[in-house]
Amino acid sequence: MPDVRFGVLGPVAAWRGTVPVKVGSGKCLQVLGVLLLNANQRVDREQIIEGAWRGRPPRSAVNLVQKYVGDVRRSLGLDDVSLQTVGTGYLLRVAPDQLDSAQFAARLARARETRSDGDLTAARRHLADAMTLWRGSAFSGIDTSAAATERARLDEYRLGALEDLVELDLLHGDHVAAIPELTRLTDEHPYRERARELLMVALYRSGRQGEALAVFHDVQRLLANELGANPGNGLQRVHAQILRADPDLDLVTATGPPRPIAQLPADIPDFTGRAEPLRELLDLLADHRVTVVSGAPGTGKSALAVRALHHARDAYPDGQLYLDLAGTSESPRDPAMMLAELLRALGVTDAVMPPGLHERAALYRSRLAERRMLVLLDDAADVQQVRPLLPPSGGCAVVVTSRRRLADLAGAEHVELDVLSAEDARGLLARIAGAERVEREPESAAAIVRLCGQLPLAIRITGAKLAGRRAWTLHVLRTRLEDESRRLRELRVGDLDVRANFDLSLRLLPDEAVQAFRLLGLLGAEALPAWVIGPLLDRPDPDDVLDALVDAYLVRLVTTDRAGQPRYRLHDLLRAYAAEGAQECYSTEERRAAVERVLAAWLALAEQARALLYPSLFRPTPGQSPRWIPDYAIVDPIVWFDAERGTLLRAMELAADWGLDELAWELATAAVPYYDHRSLYQDWNRSHQVALKAVGAAGNTHGEAALLQGLGQVHIYLDEMDEARQHLRRCVQLYRTTGDRRGEGLALASLGTVHRVRGELDAALAVDKEGLTHLVAAGHQQAEAQIRTAIGIIGFEQGAEDAGSWIEDGLEIARKLGDRHRQAVILRTLSRYHQGIGDTPAALRDLTEALTIFNEITDERCGAYTEQRLGGIYAELGDRPRAGLALQRAAHVFRLNGDRSNEAACWQQLGELELELGDAVAARRWLGLAAELWRAVGLPERADDIRIALDAAAAR
Repeated sequence: MPDVRFGVLGPVAAWRGTVPVKVGSGKCLQVLGVLLLNANQRVDREQIIEGAWRGRPPRSAVNLVQKYVGDVRRSLGLDDVSLQTVGTGYLLRVAPDQLDSAQFAARLARARETRSDGDLTAARRHLADAMTLWRGSAFSGIDTSAAATERARLDEYRLGALEDLVELDLLHGDHVAAIPELTRLTDEHPYRERARELLMVALYRSGRQGEALAVFHDVQRLLANELGANPGNGLQRVHAQILRADPDLDLVTATGPPRPIAQLPADIPDFTGRAEPLRELLDLLADHRVTVVSGAPGTGKSALAVRALHHARDAYPDGQLYLDLAGTSESPRDPAMMLAELLRALGVTDAVMPPGLHERAALYRSRLAERRMLVLLDDAADVQQVRPLLPPSGGCAVVVTSRRRLADLAGAEHVELDVLSAEDARGLLARIAGAERVEREPESAAAIVRLCGQLPLAIRITGAKLAGRRAWTLHVLRTRLEDESRRLRELRVGDLDVRANFDLSLRLLPDEAVQAFRLLGLLGAEALPAWVIGPLLDRPDPDDVLDALVDAYLVRLVTTDRAGQPRYRLHDLLRAYAAEGAQECYSTEERRAAVERVLAAWLALAEQARALLYPSLFRPTPGQSPRWIPDYAIVDPIVWFDAERGTLLRAMELAADWGLDELAWELATAAVPYYDHRSLYQDWNRSHQVALKAVGAAGNTHGEAALLQGLGQVHIYLDEMDEARQHLRRCVQLYRTTGDRRGEGLALASLGTVHRVRGELDAALAVDKEGLTHLVAAGHQQAEAQIRTAIGIIGFEQGAEDAGSWIEDGLEIARKLGDRHRQAVILRTLSRYHQGIGDTPAALRDLTEALTIFNEITDERCGAYTEQRLGGIYAELGDRPRAGLALQRAAHVFRLNGDRSNEAACWQQLGELELELGDAVAARRWLGLAAELWRAVGLPERADDIRIALDAAAAR
């Protein structure tokens, strides 16, 4: 073919080099447009007539088509191979680099690759290059249904590219410049939520918070008035972030004694680890700072302070002062009395000792004003106790140790201690008990360290026990520690006692904080969100209680999860201590009630998150569990479920342990839409099996039926049809016993799926129609829409004439409900029907409409499944550019979501297409990638099939 380029991203056009080519009359351009719409495919003469005359052809249309095709061939200088006559049709051969839509797809793919590699500048350049190809509405002037479908598809990619382009501008800090483009985009496409999200971020970063919030309220009104829907999760998340000014939205805050005073306690010879905090503390001492060393009981705060002060004492020639403030005792020491002690050390006799606190503090500061001294204030109760004991700023340095955060000590630096690392903890055990013994039994040594929670005090006690019992093996002590009921009793030697050490901290807490601490011990080892304190105490707004526990280092902040929730946990030994205290201080009924309230709060939040997801077909009739509403609002349900995934499973186990069967099954089923969305089949199965034991023991028929429904669905997903059939048949029987028509209808719908997958179409149709009767009676319209669609597909497979109308009825119900997600899912199913009856253009229209909806509601996962089907259809048509763009976009989403199987399927389809088209290099690239993924997911036989196909192709 001569050096001709074609343009369809606007009015149909052609160029030779950079010079436009006049193709001929308007009808010639329309003929060329139809040929380009079906590039590299045979186009029937009737299709050209339809495109050129829009359903009103003259009698001479056949002859005119021949003429116009000849004019196109002559004006472009095409030979009979480039524009080939095939029977009564024509085939225009176009290479990817000759068609602007193919070039657009290639540049988008390159932008995705460079962005994935972290090169945002190159990604933006490729996107900007792609956008320069557009000259207007795609296939402008071609007025056929196929052109409309292709126009909608290309426009969807154009809009997505524009959003990607602006997002990259925001990442580069060009938020002010992005606002006009985003404003235009949202005006022209008011339902595109991603564009609204980006506009809100750009306005917020430009200091226009009010306008950003107005964007949200505008789209909220629009969606409510026009569609009866709420803004999607992304918009709601950005709205909430703006309201709380979330930093994530920003881009990347005198006389004296003749000799130096030396009051420091002796250094600990077996001090181990703590290299980083020791270095930090020494740096602060070198700068003459006041430093608070804080941490949980038993973490070695005093040991670290003493070690650091001994290292630093040469820089402070006037000596060291030491005071035990007894902050954890029943009677913390009076600052006035301690000042008298300090002043005596500084040479002030009782005869001239000032009588009051303020006078003593003034004299103390005066005596230290010209000195360079270290001061250690050990075991402080609070700031009020410490503040009078601080020397004036200048030549002195102070270290305060405390079990509380002394955040209100003005000007102080803070060093917080956690437990030791596993390596340092093992080293401490070896230094006390003997290195040879630890090396002789490394597994038992590691277990002892773990059972001590790597807490320095506990390890020091176990080491001392072993040192005093040379005949013991480490295994003996390990066995005794593994019994959690006696572990705290074992952790005592001489005057070292872990329990007594913990008692000192508890003594300082308010009563409600003590109660909350003990009840927390009942909830297990997971990191918990802050709101659990509320239901434990059965009171709202428990922040003051949590703050008291955190400040006392009895509860530790471990992270902030993806949902923005700070998460806290108890050290393992503190948890055992807390649970022991709960059992001693509260009755079984009181403990059970506290656990039930927490589980009821988990259920309320899980149901809140479920309600924010798209309507689920796997939602049973609600049970009788109590609900406890915590003071916490979920913004993004998927992010929240991701953060709580492990904790929810533990909550179900806790419910089963306490015999709370109703809560167990309702918690399990509340998480099903999330498990389904994330394809977490193991979690789904585990949660239901745990709850099933609880409801079975309680004789809870309703709960058993709901759980069997969920288990049946898991087995369907895993292609375990015998197990699915068994569970679902039992489920149907139970629902009939309870008279739950909604549940029975859902169970029958799932049973119908089993029959259809097994090829038992008559049985599937009968079961689905029976299920439809129940669902209609129960008023479950979402499920009705879906089951009508299933009946239509079964009918299609049986050759029924009314199959399409069943699916259309389901689609109409979804539209009336305003359930856009269900509408898009059914459209994807309808495309199978249309493709099956040979109406490929209708199938493409269905998929394009479905993809538009999924993109507007920002459901990337379902959008990827839709693009995968689009890519498959284009691959069957031999359309490399369109198939490649759709399959690569789908694979990219599958990779981001960890769905390696579907990613592999996309690459395999693309590779097989390249193999068929004769590009062996590209085929090996895509098929090689697919084979690697099939092996990674445990399906090596599919990888072997690919290798066989490649070998066969090479042999041809």
